[in-house]
Amino acid sequence: MFIRDITELEKKSLNILKKVNVDKGAYTILSRKMKTYLLYISDLNVYGANILKQDALSIGADLAVPKNAVTCSVKKVDAILIASYRQLEILSKKELIQPFGLKEIGKELKKFLKAYKYQEFEPKIMGVLNINKDSFFDGSRFGIENILESANKMIKEGASILDVGAVSSRPKSKYISENEEFNRLKAVIQILHRDKIFERVDLSIDSYSPKVIEFALQNGFSIVNDITGLRNDEVAKLTAKYGAKIVIMHMQGNPATMQDNPQYLDVVKEVYLYFQEMIEKAKRFGIDEKNIILDVGIGFGKTLQHNIELLQSMKTFETFGLPILAGISRKSIIDKIIPTPISERLPGTLALHQKALENGASILRVHDVKEHKQMVEIWKAFHTI
Repeated sequence: MFIRDITELEKKSLNILKKVNVDKGAYTILSRKMKTYLLYISDLNVYGANILKQDALSIGADLAVPKNAVTCSVKKVDAILIASYRQLEILSKKELIQPFGLKEIGKELKKFLKAYKYQEFEPKIMGVLNINKDSFFDGSRFGIENILESANKMIKEGASILDVGAVSSRPKSKYISENEEFNRLKAVIQILHRDKIFERVDLSIDSYSPKVIEFALQNGFSIVNDITGLRNDEVAKLTAKYGAKIVIMHMQGNPATMQDNPQYLDVVKEVYLYFQEMIEKAKRFGIDEKNIILDVGIGFGKTLQHNIELLQSMKTFETFGLPILAGISRKSIIDKIIPTPISERLPGTLALHQKALENGASILRVHDVKEHKQMVEIWKAFHTI
């Protein structure tokens, strides 16, 4: 079962209630009635769709279904549930006793409500420190001689996470050996550890090499940024062993092949189901669920349309109740919308990252920390006033 949130706007109901001086005891009840959600439900049993529509209508909500749903001439349908938070609460209980797959709908609605009720993540900025000469953006390349200066500059500008890597993952990039990656990073990791950078910010290792990851975790790093999405069991074991956080990213194919005509029947659904699978795998290996971060992998095996759909539907992934990382800094999605050289893609980056924040992202992986700090603070002001 798959439920997609396609709500475009959430009113700041609490602030509105405060403005008219409503009694605090009524905040929760009234705010839940003020928000309307549009939930896209796919592959719904047609008999279940008709029951769900009647249940929705009985409480003032509604379910948009295809014309042929009433005649039951098809087995499965897609539908759009239109309901307030309070109505979703009622439906989540009602459907638990209904047949035709509606029990699963009830469970998914409960998961959705829990995520929206309890999860509110403070936006964080992850600064990119690339220790290689083949990163697609030359402004993010740093050498051993200036790594401390660069790290301290990013911290001063507002980064709360530093992501350190030595292997390019741009389209068509070539894989380097584990030993070569380790040799590139060893001294850098030791320098950052010696200067106790890990006491000031979280350090993330951008790697899927077990040898590199373990060395980093032994030296003050606390996040594993795995672009392969936890496919390697050894990475899962190491993450659990050191109690580290793990960024699970979705990628179709590998960096060398990922942009060779990527195809999906429904990119949002497929990424969602992939996350379901990988979260369960992480937990089987002993990784605490609270240590999981999700990344839809913008630009990793996706066309422009796929990337736009994922950004527009990012709230769908909030139902996992986990932080969502967006890494769109200076990527080719900007060039595909409006032809722009990499060096001039900062405005497009800021626009896309602001959209990501609005749609549920809570960590932004960026090359330009200072500019993003300003954008995030302005964005926060509009969401707290």
